[in-house]
Amino acid sequence: MLKGKTALVTGSTSGIGLAVAKSLAQQGANIVLNGFGDASAPRAEVEALGVRAEYHGADMSKPEQIDDMMKFAASKFGRVDILVNNAGIQHVAKVEDFPTERWDAIIAINLSSAFHTTRLAIPAMREANWGRVINIASAHGLVASAQKSAYVAAKHGVVGLTKAVALETATTGVTVNAICPGWVLTALVQKQIDDRAAREGITAAQAQNDLLGEKQPSLQFTTVEQLGGLAVFLCSPAADQVRGVAWAMDGGWTAQ
Repeated sequence: MLKGKTALVTGSTSGIGLAVAKSLAQQGANIVLNGFGDASAPRAEVEALGVRAEYHGADMSKPEQIDDMMKFAASKFGRVDILVNNAGIQHVAKVEDFPTERWDAIIAINLSSAFHTTRLAIPAMREANWGRVINIASAHGLVASAQKSAYVAAKHGVVGLTKAVALETATTGVTVNAICPGWVLTALVQKQIDDRAAREGITAAQAQNDLLGEKQPSLQFTTVEQLGGLAVFLCSPAADQVRGVAWAMDGGWTAQ
């Protein structure tokens, strides 16, 4: 379905980002990966699906590096047809104890980076009259939790950005949407489970059940493969009129 298209996925050397990149690659899209660490293994995983894969290590908190990454993608593939803004970090603390540098970093990486990539990708998408911007927001883009002020603020901002740009592109072949996962068993969430188990003196299994029970009525994690499948749908002709949506995939979290 996506043969000949190019997808750039930020924060895609592991977790949700890598799963989305692989799902798009399975549909024939060439991939530009981004993230920290050694990218050789994820790049090989994507190329094993029969597409081309490139990597750029832009720090998503730095606009000049984002600009360089977008130019790199265009130099390799002509343009970015599908932009998936997935890069994100987290810090948990009460607002009065929240380190200001952590606030600034979370807003920069979780929100401002999506603005920078989007503003640079949209012109070529408009010219081609086809494009997809998919912002990986969160259930926390729709509802809040205590001690996550920066993350909640950033993800609410991502949902607002999604809606605004969707309206700006509404008469074109470019669509802009957000995916709002609930709990996904990524390394970030596993750390929260492990910290909770240590803090409360319980097993990791009990900490996991307690975590899910507080928020996610299905009592099951959303999987990265399910998120990849939703991203593929949003790139399909069936989603041509899905515009400005914040699509919850959260086991019922935000239905409560």
